[in-house]
Amino acid sequence: MNARIIFLQSIFFILLTCVGGFLLSLTGLSIGWMLGTLILAAILAFRKPRFLSQTSKKGIPKYWLYAGQCILGIELGQKINLSVLTTFQSHWSTITIMLLLSVVFSLLSGYLLWKFSSTDLLTSFFGTTPGGMSAMPGMAEEVGANTAVVSIIQTMRVFLVVLAVPLFVVYWGSNTGRHAVSATPSIFGWESLLWTGVLIVTAVVGYYIGKKLKFPAPWLVGGMLTVAIVQTAASSYAGYNLQAYWPHSVMILSQIFIASSIGSRFHKEMFIGVKKIMVVALINTIGLIAAMFVCALAVSKITGIELITSILAFAPGGIAEMATTSIVLQADSTLVVAVQVLRILTIWLLLPPLFRMFHQWGERKRIHSHVS
Repeated sequence: MNARIIFLQSIFFILLTCVGGFLLSLTGLSIGWMLGTLILAAILAFRKPRFLSQTSKKGIPKYWLYAGQCILGIELGQKINLSVLTTFQSHWSTITIMLLLSVVFSLLSGYLLWKFSSTDLLTSFFGTTPGGMSAMPGMAEEVGANTAVVSIIQTMRVFLVVLAVPLFVVYWGSNTGRHAVSATPSIFGWESLLWTGVLIVTAVVGYYIGKKLKFPAPWLVGGMLTVAIVQTAASSYAGYNLQAYWPHSVMILSQIFIASSIGSRFHKEMFIGVKKIMVVALINTIGLIAAMFVCALAVSKITGIELITSILAFAPGGIAEMATTSIVLQADSTLVVAVQVLRILTIWLLLPPLFRMFHQWGERKRIHSHVS
């Protein structure tokens, strides 16, 4: 019975918050559906109204977020082509350097948070590292860091990035020579409906494969890769590009699901007793976003990649959030996802061992100071 109430309240919460997205979309802002929904969801979650008592505890169930990521994965999978590989082949050195710089900036941000707040070194590093909202708290728990503080900082960072970066991109993009890629019209018919069903099943299979292989955001990354493989192989065999029935309203639905899920986890209790930590973390987050923007600007100048694509690719947000924004703003969404995934994989492989080493160094230093 409780699960049924939570399901109904989460539907009501999503319907209520998408009003904000609808109103903001009327301004002509291309990312309006996501931003408006996110803002209203965060306000409602922060206020905790009684009629949303079940959803306001831990946010709406995560299957709404997964549904949004699955839709996004199918959308991206249909668009993947060899242009991404060509871009990496031409500019792999520049992109690699910038990915390594993002690791350095993450370490510096964590060190500053530890130095100027009351958190321990391990918690500071895991909190400031842009490795994914769902992954970093779990990894932090395994090594004994404060998962509550890590979750707060990660949520705040993604919220700021999702809120600020698209607005900046829209403003900046109005003065750039961005070439929009016209979408192929979605035709309703038995063949397209059948192919849509095949791609949905393929995305679900991709999730299980991605989960088994421990991909970041398996609903998005696993679904995207399997859909891309099946789409390419089947189209090559048929001799023409197979088209799924995939209207633009489906992507609006994806934005609403993702934004509602993120915003619903923004709670007043998250900030109790962590005022100083939050102030330092906020300054650090703004600094990290600014640093990555400079990196994105450098990549755009050196490689010729569009500035909008470069900003979204290197922004310290989540894969799904930046991918959704890139599609709405007609940036190179496949390149954005590729760089975001590579950065997260780099962070997951390189940083946890470094965190443990720094933590051991900090503990030895603390014990030595105590003995002295």
